[in-house]
Amino acid sequence: MLKLTRGETGFSLAYDGRMIFSHTLTEPMLYLGLGSETIDMHHGNFHISDEIAERIPFCAFTAVQDDSGVAIRLYKDYHAAAFTLLLREQGGRLQITGSCDNSRYNRLWLKIFAEPEEHVYGLGEQFSSLDLRGRNYPIFTMEQGVGRNKSTLTTFLADQLDGGGGDYWTTYYPEATFVSSRLYSLHLHGYDYAEVDFSHADYHGLHLWQTTFTLTLSAKEDYPALLGDLTALVGRQPPLPEYMFSGILLGMQGGSDACRQKLERMLAADTAVSAVWTQDWVGKRVTSFGKRLQWDWRWNKEMYPTLKEDIAKNDARGIAWMGYINPYLVEGGLLFAEAQSRNYFVKKQDGTDYLIDFGEFDSGFVDLTNPAACAWYKSVIKENMIELGLRGWMVDFGEYLPTDCVLFSGQSAISAHNEWPTLWAKLNYEALSESGMLGKIGFYTRSGATGTQKYSPLMFSGDQFVDFSADDGLPSVINAALSLGMTGFGMLTFDIGGYTALFGKYRTKELLLRGCEFAAFTPVMRTHEGNRPNENTQFDADEETIAFFSRFSRIHRALSPYLIALGDQNCAQGLPAMRTLFLHYPDDARAYTEPYVYLLGRDILVAPVVEEGAQSRTLYLPQDDWVHLWSGKPYTGGEVTVSAPIGMPPVFYRAKSEIARMMETLREIH
Repeated sequence: MLKLTRGETGFSLAYDGRMIFSHTLTEPMLYLGLGSETIDMHHGNFHISDEIAERIPFCAFTAVQDDSGVAIRLYKDYHAAAFTLLLREQGGRLQITGSCDNSRYNRLWLKIFAEPEEHVYGLGEQFSSLDLRGRNYPIFTMEQGVGRNKSTLTTFLADQLDGGGGDYWTTYYPEATFVSSRLYSLHLHGYDYAEVDFSHADYHGLHLWQTTFTLTLSAKEDYPALLGDLTALVGRQPPLPEYMFSGILLGMQGGSDACRQKLERMLAADTAVSAVWTQDWVGKRVTSFGKRLQWDWRWNKEMYPTLKEDIAKNDARGIAWMGYINPYLVEGGLLFAEAQSRNYFVKKQDGTDYLIDFGEFDSGFVDLTNPAACAWYKSVIKENMIELGLRGWMVDFGEYLPTDCVLFSGQSAISAHNEWPTLWAKLNYEALSESGMLGKIGFYTRSGATGTQKYSPLMFSGDQFVDFSADDGLPSVINAALSLGMTGFGMLTFDIGGYTALFGKYRTKELLLRGCEFAAFTPVMRTHEGNRPNENTQFDADEETIAFFSRFSRIHRALSPYLIALGDQNCAQGLPAMRTLFLHYPDDARAYTEPYVYLLGRDILVAPVVEEGAQSRTLYLPQDDWVHLWSGKPYTGGEVTVSAPIGMPPVFYRAKSEIARMMETLREIH
């Protein structure tokens, strides 16, 4: 499996027939150096700069292979510091560890062999591209940014407003894990800052802010086996309750009367409602950004006087009630006062509580490295949410940990920053586990990192802008889902129609309906009113919109047996629900590059309409026997153009699949 080939001026190393490292005296695989970083944060937007003082090639080498593996020592010269690489096969994977015997260095650059035509996928949740070749990706969790493209007016205006425009690489869920089209995966252990550079034709670069590392490489014969092994390493997701697959989760707010009226109106239109989720069950707060929440995680009886009765009534008719929580407590709230009195907040360097302005209100960070603070916060979830009867909630935020704070554990804040989303998901998971509610109560997280897979059953794609833009609008959700799937996180939901309305732009009816028809062919179909509910078009805007949502909610419910089976497969095997085409068609070159198309499981192909005003879509079908859902017309593959008016998104199913009859019944749903 592991083969070292030595020469006078270099060496190469292959694993299971795949070249991994190539080193020569003139093209070394490793550099060490010195750097000094500056990290500024404003409203969860982090601006990172790194001043490099030295970058030194380690060219000289010794390389030895024995029965235990390969040991490589790299030197600046033979009389200077040495860097040691140890490669060992463990459990059917290759483990690569690196360390330096000189502590003066604090930066490292490592080259991994690449082929010019190679494709790479993953790195957590990436919105701008599916194939990541050609760009460098910092691994640092933060707000995704508004617009996320420095050439657009939206991003320019967001940058001028508060530096929150973002870029192609900004994401809530970055992870230094990727899958190569050469059928291997590579995972960097730990949470320290890193950059993964795919901009070079002949190598992939890792840039680390430390000089020790552990990498795990897995090589398999097909993509399902590769993802199965990757998820066995990083963790597989816990199950979602079945109700979350069986209709629409309607996001609504405004109090008991408003929610009751909205729900009954939708039910009267024969909408398949699986849950109501009220993010403002804790009360609301209005800021210049829009409607926000009262971050004091207690039932607001003024807004929701009949909440407990409403939960019980709807539970009896098969409709769950869901809420919202995040890891911060607003100054002035009762829980804030309790946490402060118990000394549970993250600290500043001077020992005072570290409060952050979250947009016209300050909040404290519950210290997730403090076991007592975590136990207390879990009790808040158990007593204020589970005992109330909530059967799920949005687990928001997790990206904002300042890099200059002091933690209970003594851990460096920079290294803890990327771990924070996993700790936040773990806390919610444990609250359910300790209450005996795993698989009965569902939650969905916004941020993530290595290990989040073990704790979070569902990711939501965050705060898309209310448009069709590639980097931050409706199309970006497809990239997000598929990138997550290639990182071992297989379940995604999104805000139908987007969330962020700014700079005079609001959610249109067309965008909402296109999002609705897309969401019906995803694992979990869910709405959100957005940050400016009064200006955004909503699911109950008019009778036509209500009827549209009713129809596609019933389509989603009709798909629920298939979706539940995909959820089980994700938990047991690590196969995502939404899949890249090449996962099942690895020999088809177009399957690696076709944009905005995915497989829902093995048997359904979905190509959402992602262009404003489009009435048709041209797409590529892998070679197979396909049936167009709406017309029943057969196709055998290749490039096709199909009519796609609103209400008929391009969807195909495999003619010989076990679900063919079920798919035929979808045509009859009106």
